[in-house]
Amino acid sequence: MSKRKFEKLLLVAVDEGLSSLGESSRQAIYSYLDKNFRIKRQEIPRKIEAFAGAIENIFGQGASLLEILIMQKLHDKVGQQIKWQTSKDLTLAEYVSVAKQSFLNKEEINEEQEEFVQCKQILTENQ
Repeated sequence: MSKRKFEKLLLVAVDEGLSSLGESSRQAIYSYLDKNFRIKRQEIPRKIEAFAGAIENIFGQGASLLEILIMQKLHDKVGQQIKWQTSKDLTLAEYVSVAKQSFLNKEEINEEQEEFVQCKQILTENQ
């Protein structure tokens, strides 16, 4: 469940990033990705490296601005600090990997806390 939730958040971040170019441009980019790179919108989370490469192929040096925007949107969606080595510039694919791990860790902790609260309630009710 958490993995699918993250993938949905990533797709929304990509949608929002591409929408900054305009709605018709966003649709044209998705069409171009599908036709020329065989990357469908819903496959982006599983093909993030290929997606980043395609964006760099399409936009050249301007791709980095779009990738940064997508990273910012994803950061807003994940809603927590993401740790990485500050001495290293992260690619979009690397950032997504780090954000995904951070998100899944957070979700796992939340699930464990929920289970603890439920157990505590059961124990309290049975006393």
